[in-house]
Amino acid sequence: MLDVKDIRFGYRGPVLDGVSFRAGDGDIVAVVGPNGSGKSTLLKTIVGILKPAAGSITVNGEDLSRLSRREAARLIGYVAQESTILFPVTSMEYVLQGRFAYGKIIGFESDEDVKEAHRAMDLTETDSFKSRPIGELSGGERQRVMFARAIASRPRLLVLDEPAANLDIAHQVKMLGVMKRLACERNMTVVLVTHELNLAAEFATRILMLMSGRVHAFGEPAEVMTESKLRELFDARLIVDANPSSGAPRITVSAVR
Repeated sequence: MLDVKDIRFGYRGPVLDGVSFRAGDGDIVAVVGPNGSGKSTLLKTIVGILKPAAGSITVNGEDLSRLSRREAARLIGYVAQESTILFPVTSMEYVLQGRFAYGKIIGFESDEDVKEAHRAMDLTETDSFKSRPIGELSGGERQRVMFARAIASRPRLLVLDEPAANLDIAHQVKMLGVMKRLACERNMTVVLVTHELNLAAEFATRILMLMSGRVHAFGEPAEVMTESKLRELFDARLIVDANPSSGAPRITVSAVR
């Protein structure tokens, strides 16, 4: 589904230095690493905001560099870490903007557009404030509406930059639960950046560790989320054992180095 090959990108110096990984239908890939490791830059190259200096990105068999903006939007849904909304719109109108890839504009949306928008807002539990101006929403509410907008187009690939950053723990779990449901029911591939290591271990099928713009490790959570790899990655003492409920890796911070 997603094939990232030897991606290189830099400003005054290298930010991504030969990053490669593959994700299949239904995979949830959590990208983790310290600040400045290239996580957000990687996402921006995957969605086409940044053009890599070298390497290639293939989505569903399509070379991303050869796709138009509208063609790419049909394949990829994206939630940025920060988003500036320039015009006063309701939450429903904002979610409907996610349907632009199908040739519609606000005020001329089809019944199918409205149906998909309602479905996305129902999944993200945002339907109750669909008529409220998005500028009046809390940070967490706005984050969930942005998520709804990204999935309204029914993309094959969903890319999210710290989607749970403004959410309380209950809504973090619910959002990741929706991602897991979409991955299972629609064979959607999900790539997300997160600092929530325990949530990543619970919900992701693959963990991509980035360090200094390079792949430090890539694989299943139980395979790569080890004490040695995490200590190398974050230069911190982290204890790893098994979650008593799920068996997934559980990461605990230790004050003792």
